[in-house]
Amino acid sequence: MSNKSITLNIDNMVCTSCENTIIRHLKKISGVTIVKANYTKGTVHVEYDAEKVSYSTIVATIEKSGYKVTSDKKKSNSELLPIMGIVLIALLMIRLGKGTGVFDMSYALSSKVSYIALFTIGVFTSLHCVGMCGGIMMSQSITSSIVPEKNKFKPGLMYNLGRLISYTVLGGIVGGIGKAFSLSFGVQGFIAIVAGVFMVIMGLNLYGFKALRKFSIKLPWSNCNSQKKFRNPLIVGFLNGFMPCGPLQTMQLYALASGSVIAGATSMFFFALGTIPLMLGFGAIANVLSQKNSKRLIKYSGGIIIILGIIMANRGLSLIGVNLMPNSLSLGGNNNTTISDKSSASKATISNGKQVIRIAANNQGYTPNVVYIQKGIPTEFIIDGESINFCNNKIVIPSMNIEKTLSSGENVIEFTPDAGDINYSCWMGMLRGTIKVVDDLNSINDSTIQNDIDSEFYYPSNDSNNQFFNGGFSCH
Repeated sequence: MSNKSITLNIDNMVCTSCENTIIRHLKKISGVTIVKANYTKGTVHVEYDAEKVSYSTIVATIEKSGYKVTSDKKKSNSELLPIMGIVLIALLMIRLGKGTGVFDMSYALSSKVSYIALFTIGVFTSLHCVGMCGGIMMSQSITSSIVPEKNKFKPGLMYNLGRLISYTVLGGIVGGIGKAFSLSFGVQGFIAIVAGVFMVIMGLNLYGFKALRKFSIKLPWSNCNSQKKFRNPLIVGFLNGFMPCGPLQTMQLYALASGSVIAGATSMFFFALGTIPLMLGFGAIANVLSQKNSKRLIKYSGGIIIILGIIMANRGLSLIGVNLMPNSLSLGGNNNTTISDKSSASKATISNGKQVIRIAANNQGYTPNVVYIQKGIPTEFIIDGESINFCNNKIVIPSMNIEKTLSSGENVIEFTPDAGDINYSCWMGMLRGTIKVVDDLNSINDSTIQNDIDSEFYYPSNDSNNQFFNGGFSCH
């Protein structure tokens, strides 16, 4: 007997369930005595009898199970460049969104586009689902030869229906938990920021970046193994939602940060829906799609999750009144227009010791999204609800602890401003505006606004000559 031990570096583990997959495959080899996999370090330690099994057999078994053995545990700079590129693209999309409306992913994530993104993540990560849960689904899909042909697909359909129900219900519960703890703007923003940070970390982990794996979290309901006790495909599929799975837990964090039962359930529904096609037909597709391509697609889903996480954190910052990418003025194409012509900037009118500012709330956001008022004068802030929807039906002003539900027609908020800009947003932190407080309103003229124009990116105006920009993403 010739005992040996090796520690191998594994390149593409994406969650703790990958540990179990590797261990399960290696323990089937005669001569392998001890196997320890470590997702955090990206390693597998194997002790074996060299007279019964070779090193090459161990490596081949690991790679056959869908993982890559590498000689260097550190990623090269060239491998880190795509990660940096993803982050820069996300920040650029947010920044340009504030300037043109064309790439405004913050708006997009509050509308149908968000569900397309979540569905796409589901499609990509379903490759991971096949590896982790494909065997479970197969065990539930096996039917007797005497079962009519039309019923042979029923177990697989019932299993995936159970998953869809489970994911949706859990999304609603988690969203409700987020709402219960969102007692203030600060807490609500904090939850979104924390969720966004962990989504970025999980996205980096899916991409294969090992340095942050120690910060991964494991949600408390992810240890349920009760599916082994049942044979009903619907029940087994339902219990599948409680399995430890990195991509699944990432989406549950997204649902948590939504702070809404409906939004949480809907988000998880579309994510689950994206995983179903491949889960139903994975047997045929697996023969066409190589393991290398499968892992590459999972990396792409990590990139999408990173972008969603950055946007989620940016929303959280907005809800606590921090505006790292401030809204400013927009022109609709003519830098020489006067204040009275600008639909994205205006100043208050003062009469009888009171100043009045007016904006419109619609699918495109708040217009104007920058208004000037004078310090110390009682202010009447009128929001004209032109088009009220799920996203813009509530406006929040964190610095004043004001939250107001909007309805069609005029909505009035009254306050007396101190010094400093006042940032406001919709309750989701996606549609934003700024009230600039100045010492003397008479000092605000075309030159003042032009200086702001020269130093900022801006939202487009709703000018009819700017139809291209107005056709960008919006909140519906």
